[in-house]
Amino acid sequence: MARATKLRAAGGKTTAYVTPRPVKQGLPVGAPCPNCGTSLAGPWCYACGQKGADFHRSIFPLIAEAFEGLTDLDGRVWRTLPRLAVQPGRLTRDYLDGKRASQIPPFRLFLVVLVVLFFAGGLQINLPKDIDLKFSPPPARAEIQPSNAASERLSSTAESRWLTERLEMVRHDPPALLRAMEHWSHQFAILMLPIAALLLSGLFAFKKGFYVFDHLIFSMHSLAFQGLLLTAVFLGSLASGWASALLVLSPIHLFFHMRQTYQIGLIGTLIRMALLAFGSGLAFVILMTALVFVGLATVH
Repeated sequence: MARATKLRAAGGKTTAYVTPRPVKQGLPVGAPCPNCGTSLAGPWCYACGQKGADFHRSIFPLIAEAFEGLTDLDGRVWRTLPRLAVQPGRLTRDYLDGKRASQIPPFRLFLVVLVVLFFAGGLQINLPKDIDLKFSPPPARAEIQPSNAASERLSSTAESRWLTERLEMVRHDPPALLRAMEHWSHQFAILMLPIAALLLSGLFAFKKGFYVFDHLIFSMHSLAFQGLLLTAVFLGSLASGWASALLVLSPIHLFFHMRQTYQIGLIGTLIRMALLAFGSGLAFVILMTALVFVGLATVH
């Protein structure tokens, strides 16, 4: 028992010597951990994992530390975003090759960009309260002709009545539909990830060494950049109408991203880009149609 205690103390001294103490306002080595009471051997407690810091300090150091945490994010954001913009292929390849510590996790990056994108897009919506979408639900007929009995039976189905009622509700309160669609838009946007990964799986089905996981990481990085680009367009258009010209960067970025990640030739990249654009466009139309119907179903 005594020997184990000596070894633990020696290990603590060695760790304290070779490990810097980056925690600001940290407790000294050997002080008891505030959480479990174990003697600290460094900036973190090796027994429970809590930061060995003294939180009883003035408000100004706390504010400075909070601001530093928001702007620094361990420095990964400043290393990830520039590479996503100018070296997307290398960024994705590094992640797939296991060099991940210096990057923001792709899914977290995608979700953060999605939130920022919807916030910027919301600034563009300036819907008047008295807008009239001019829906024209089918009028009710007082008399049914025998020759049109089949078509009248079709129009009187439950689905038709449901659609007529919903369109009538939206006609009296058009912003309600937009609110319902906005509520579901985040979930529908996330669906673009598996759709893009499946499309890429088909496009690179005969490319050895790539799996669905690889295509999913590529999709996260690619869609994150496209989201940042749209965010820049939305915010830039508030000041200038020329901001939409930035959209020309979208296919250029995708070209270099795809070619560097999958290491394919010029013609192969262009062909796959065209097929990906067609498949993504079709999926987008389907998702938007589904979003409208979900919005109609949940409007109130």
